[in-house]
Amino acid sequence: MTMPHPPTCTQAGGTMAQTDVLLTKQPAPQTVPACEMPPKLYDVARNTGAYTSSGLATTGFRTAKYLVDEWFQNCYARYHQAFADRDQSERQRHESLQLAAETEALAQRTQADSTRKVGERLQDTHCWKSELQQEVGELLAETDLLLAQKQRLENALDAMAMPFSIATDNLQCRERRQHPDLVRDYVEMELLKEVELIWNIQELLKRTIMQAMNQIRLNREHKEICEMDWSDKVEAYNIDDTCARYNNQSTEVQSYPHSAKLEESASTPETWAKFTQEKLDRAESERLASVNLRGLIDCILRDTGEDLRLQCDAVNLAFQRRCEELEDARVKLELHLHKTLREITDQEHNVAALKQAIKDKEVPLKVAQTRLYQRSHRPNVELCRDAAQLRLVSEVEELNVSLAALREKLLEAEQSLRNLEDTRMSLEKDIAVKTNSLFIDRQKCMTHRARYPTILRLAGYQ
Repeated sequence: MTMPHPPTCTQAGGTMAQTDVLLTKQPAPQTVPACEMPPKLYDVARNTGAYTSSGLATTGFRTAKYLVDEWFQNCYARYHQAFADRDQSERQRHESLQLAAETEALAQRTQADSTRKVGERLQDTHCWKSELQQEVGELLAETDLLLAQKQRLENALDAMAMPFSIATDNLQCRERRQHPDLVRDYVEMELLKEVELIWNIQELLKRTIMQAMNQIRLNREHKEICEMDWSDKVEAYNIDDTCARYNNQSTEVQSYPHSAKLEESASTPETWAKFTQEKLDRAESERLASVNLRGLIDCILRDTGEDLRLQCDAVNLAFQRRCEELEDARVKLELHLHKTLREITDQEHNVAALKQAIKDKEVPLKVAQTRLYQRSHRPNVELCRDAAQLRLVSEVEELNVSLAALREKLLEAEQSLRNLEDTRMSLEKDIAVKTNSLFIDRQKCMTHRARYPTILRLAGYQ
């Protein structure tokens, strides 16, 4: 049996020259390709035949092992990695030294510039503090006055709840009127105008309150801005006075690595003075807007109170006119009802008389009919149309005509009586409807309207 020869150093070196890829995974057994490698032919002896050891004790020595060229490839990769790490470390040390020198120079320039700026800011701080303090006092006084006006608006808005409740309650009460009094009369039109006016006034007061609140907020914001600016100037003056005396030989200084970043946005003397002047100008503008708003609030409260009282008087006048019309209609209906009742009584007597007349005619009719019936039983030739027979027939016909006329007249009288009864019921119902409408307008609506707020309360003074 011929055994395969192991690869020599020359062969291994040739293999390392062909690839510089470092294996990072566990290689597969030799019988399975681990990665793409240049093809290399090896003479592998096969264990074949009847007297070979194939698949027996040699199996463990031929599987799960690296090749020699893979071992050299791994060593060269370690050498290359060590060299790269050393080179990177040297570059980092060089950059660190350069960065330290640059930051030292930057610190010295920043210190000199900061000392110059502190000296420039000290000379203008005191004059701005007095102006800021004066503006703060004026804003505080104006805000208090506007708060009083806002309270009047809120009082007036609360007072609007009563007229709105009265008007809506009047409309709801008048919805309980019955047919045919459930009409869209001028009272309802005036009430709808009153509700719409109250709603518009409420919306106006709400918008004005929001405007006043916004103005108060702006006043307070600008007051706080001025106060903060004044406080900042006082604190800055003290700090700058102390900082102007610091130098590199001072014993009170300490290391603050991030202090330079806090001063990058420091203003120049021009922008600093402009910044404060803009705050004073905005505060003055808001204070004048607050004065104008207080005058507008006075006009709104006066006009809305007067308009609402005028509309209230118009509604009350409409109620009085409507009540007079209802009372007049009810009196006329009661007069017609009295006449109708009297006519009903007379018609009932007439119906009774007609019935009695009909009853009185029925007995003679029965007598005549009985006579004719009895005479119809006469025998043979005796059944003759004599004068008596003809008169009896004529009598029956006359009585039937009379009874028909009386019955027809009775029907007409009874129909007339029914019509009178219907009219009576309709009149009584209309009278009840008018009485109900008067009760609603007088007792419900007008009594409730007596609680209408005064013009002073509507103006927010109570």
